[in-house]
Amino acid sequence: MKSDTLIRIEGMGALIDKLDIMDAERFIMLVKRDPFDYTRWQKTLYGEMSIEAICAEAVARRDRTEKPGNAPSASRKAAASEKPQARRKASKHPVA
Repeated sequence: MKSDTLIRIEGMGALIDKLDIMDAERFIMLVKRDPFDYTRWQKTLYGEMSIEAICAEAVARRDRTEKPGNAPSASRKAAASEKPQARRKASKHPVA
């Protein structure tokens, strides 16, 4: 099980990879500022979709984003090794 600190560092790294550092910081502040009930959101997220429909959508999304012939774990390892600087930056900006 990962520690809270490691989750914060990896989460910030993921945000910085997708957004830039400023937008990642803004995102964190928006989340902290707005009251958010994750449990209630999770209950309404998929509406009346069946588990089969949710699974089919997830598979379709995965197929659109992964290159043919690459195993998911191999592509994640490659992505992790390509951006070590972003992860180092994230560790300098821990989320409170």
